[in-house]
Amino acid sequence: MTVKVAFFEAEPWEQAYITEHMDGEMEFTFFPDPLTIDNVELARPFEIISPFIYSDLSRSVIEQLPNLNFMATRSTGFDHIDLNTCRERNIEVSNVPSYGENTVAEHTFSLILALSRKILPSIERTRRGNFSLEGLRGFDLKGKTIGVIGAGHIGQHVMRIARGFNTDILVYDVRRDELLAKNLGFRYVGLDELLMTSDVITLHAPYNPYTHHMINRKNIHRVKRGAILINTSRGGLVETAALVEALSEGILTGVGLDVLEEEGLIKEERQLLSHEFPHERLKIALETHLLLFRDDAIITPHNAFNSVEAVQRIMDTTISNINAFIEGKPQNIISLKAA
Repeated sequence: MTVKVAFFEAEPWEQAYITEHMDGEMEFTFFPDPLTIDNVELARPFEIISPFIYSDLSRSVIEQLPNLNFMATRSTGFDHIDLNTCRERNIEVSNVPSYGENTVAEHTFSLILALSRKILPSIERTRRGNFSLEGLRGFDLKGKTIGVIGAGHIGQHVMRIARGFNTDILVYDVRRDELLAKNLGFRYVGLDELLMTSDVITLHAPYNPYTHHMINRKNIHRVKRGAILINTSRGGLVETAALVEALSEGILTGVGLDVLEEEGLIKEERQLLSHEFPHERLKIALETHLLLFRDDAIITPHNAFNSVEAVQRIMDTTISNINAFIEGKPQNIISLKAA
């Protein structure tokens, strides 16, 4: 029996990948637009749908989908889906719990190394035909202390890479796992101690009301003088004015940012690859950013997640989620407890 599957918000590259890689007795239909109450009739014939975050899977939409048994959202987040209604209807929902752990960690270290070895000014000077080494002296990572804020999947990958550089590792996290600390060779400390003793500070915490401006104008003066700070997580974790002040006063000697405080619209990195995302917001944020033209700041355009392999993992996980459900062995299922 053929299973009907609909993909909403499907970009052309997604359509090509899914068509090539999905097996089994399935009939695929692709829609470029989000699923909403205005076009809900498009989804009525389907047993399985795969939306992205702009789709509205509220009660009013779900109640009009009598054949729906399963949703495979192509995102980590799931606040666009009414899970209570899904439970009442016995509709299973899966997500893509992680896809860029090593990818973001590797980008983190590209920023660290770019700052520690003054890569950008070295390249710019050489391109002008100037081979002087004046002002280009960097520093070794070996023997330095790296402070990791947030010991989730990405933070753990950062620590594994840091061990290869023979650094000491300090971690601040609201949850402590002493077995993890032993296995990865780090020590838990409070935030103040991490700021005061780390040569490199790198943020990998989620953004929420509790983590808003966790680095701010009050605690930035506790940072070890001469440190560098990296943020590949969420811009709102750091108060921009604090970074400008710290660089101007020589507290920080460099910052590497893949995220900006003004990026309030971004909930999922894959949004940046979607035609729905208003990239003008990023352009405005960059154009007005106080750090953009400083020599001691490196800013990349929220690109840490964007590798061939990471984007492919989103699609592979979605395909695997659909296949697993059809086989009666659902995986990556979102529970109401998780919500």
